[in-house]
Amino acid sequence: MKQYIPFIRKDPVVPVIRLQGVIATGARGGLSDQGLASLIEKAFRRGKPAGVALVINSPGGSPVQSSLIAARIRRLAEEHEVRVHAFVEDVAASGGYWLACAGDDIWVDESSIVGSIGVIFASFGFHDFMTRNGIERRVHTAGRSKSLADPFLPEKSEDIERLKALQEPIHRAFIDHVKRNRGARLDESADLFNADIWTGQEAVRLGLADGVAHLVPKMQEIYGEKVRLVPYGQRRPLLQRLGMNLFGHVLSEIEDRSLWARYGL
Repeated sequence: MKQYIPFIRKDPVVPVIRLQGVIATGARGGLSDQGLASLIEKAFRRGKPAGVALVINSPGGSPVQSSLIAARIRRLAEEHEVRVHAFVEDVAASGGYWLACAGDDIWVDESSIVGSIGVIFASFGFHDFMTRNGIERRVHTAGRSKSLADPFLPEKSEDIERLKALQEPIHRAFIDHVKRNRGARLDESADLFNADIWTGQEAVRLGLADGVAHLVPKMQEIYGEKVRLVPYGQRRPLLQRLGMNLFGHVLSEIEDRSLWARYGL
C-alpha cells in the first residue's frame, strides 16, 4: 500500500518483461514488435521504475522483429533514463541475443547458450522426388528473380549468390548492433561473429555477457532487498487459447521446435 500514500518513501519497482519464444510476425503468435509494443510501453511508463529487467529465452527468428523490439526498448530506456538488465535463461541465440543486447548489462546462467550472431536461410529441395514420380513443375514469372530458391526446382548458383548478397547486410546490421551496445566489453581478439555459440561463463569471458547471475538476487543486490519485481508477460491470442486454428498452429509449432532443437532444447 505504501506506493499509494504520499510523502512515504516507496520501495523501488522493477518491471520484469518476459521475452520467451521464437521471434516472428504477430500472426504466428511469437515475439513480435506489434504484440509486445503496449506491454513494453507500460513497463517503462507506469510509475517511475527504478530499472527494467528482460528475461530472455529465445532461439531467435525474424531479424526485422528482433531489431524493432530491441530498438523500442532502447528508445524508451533513453527517453525515461531507466537502466535495462537482460537475464538469459536457457538460450539467447541469434535474434534472442539481439534482444539481450538491448540491455545495458547481460546476465547469464552458467549453462545458458548465447551467441549465434549470424543469418540463416533454410529450405528443402524436392526436384528429384518430383522427377521420379513424374510430376512436372510449371512456373511462369515476370521478373528474372521471381522464382528465387524455388524448392521444386534444382538449386542454381545465381540463386545462392543472390541469397548471400541478401544475408550480408542483415549480418552486418546484427554485428553493428552488438558492437554498439557491448562496446569495449567485447574481446576484440576473438571471432565473435561467425554464428558460433557459447555457454554462459565462456560468453562472460568473451564480453558477450557481464556475469553469471539470476534475476531476484541480482536485482536485490542492485536495488536493495525491498525491490518489487512486477511481471509483464505476453498473452496468447484468444483463438490459440481456445485451441482454434489448429492446423496453422501445428505447422508453426513444428517450425518453432526446429529452431529450439538447434540448441538441444
